[in-house]
Amino acid sequence: MPAEPTVAVASGKGGTGKTTVAVNLALALSAGRPIQFLDCDVEGPNSRFFLKPRIEASEEVAILVPEIDDSRCDRCGICARVCAYNALAVVPQAVLVFSELCHGCGACALLCPRRAIREVPKRIGVVESGRAGAIRFLQGRLDVGQAISPPLIKAVKEKRDPDLTAVIDAPPGTSCPAVESMRGSDFALLVTEPTPFGLHDLELAAGAAEALGLPRGILINRADGGDGDARIRAFAAGENVPVLAAIPFDRRIAEAYSRGDTLLGLDPGWSAKFQALYEAIRAEIP
Repeated sequence: MPAEPTVAVASGKGGTGKTTVAVNLALALSAGRPIQFLDCDVEGPNSRFFLKPRIEASEEVAILVPEIDDSRCDRCGICARVCAYNALAVVPQAVLVFSELCHGCGACALLCPRRAIREVPKRIGVVESGRAGAIRFLQGRLDVGQAISPPLIKAVKEKRDPDLTAVIDAPPGTSCPAVESMRGSDFALLVTEPTPFGLHDLELAAGAAEALGLPRGILINRADGGDGDARIRAFAAGENVPVLAAIPFDRRIAEAYSRGDTLLGLDPGWSAKFQALYEAIRAEIP
């Protein structure tokens, strides 16, 4: 077991309460010791509305995209053929570059026989760092109109301090951004809700975490003790994934969220519950 684990809080769909769980877990753990919080939901980072950090630094993040030297290019078409993302197209008079599709892999520049391609930086967003009490805060913010977020998520994670326990607020879903956010973590806490959509997407998220080789646990948000809860627990039992905690369906919690308040602010008793959740998580980490 790592001395200071990284816990990725993830979900198969948006709106399950993932940020609520991540923020309150971080606040509970920060009582008496510094920890780190990484908001990797770079297309819509909103943990700052609850943690209210003081931002101290901002750093631009760029990827390398191709630039064509027409004086060297003979339009052989190799660059377009090797591009897995269709970011290059060869026409009789030129090579067209669609930088919004480019993932910055560099294959086109590497394999161009005429050395007619050089890579130039293209900004995709920023990494911001600061503090919220004992919490060392990091967040990525993808620029408007940019479609490629994994390099920015990776840049946020590269600033993670290995000497501190870290909580990652991952993007929803199971596509590349969510996978990149969970990759390299010590545990995936999967937040779900007792609805058919919640269960369906929980199955996908649990599969993604398993494919990454991560220990997994489930937190049921808006639990009401009904059939939805029972279906989630049946799925968890069948997959041998523990249900570590539940947050009840409570209008007061929704009202607090709408004000930008936290569970710990609503009821200090939640601190002990989230600390107990963390101990349950640690027990599941090999």
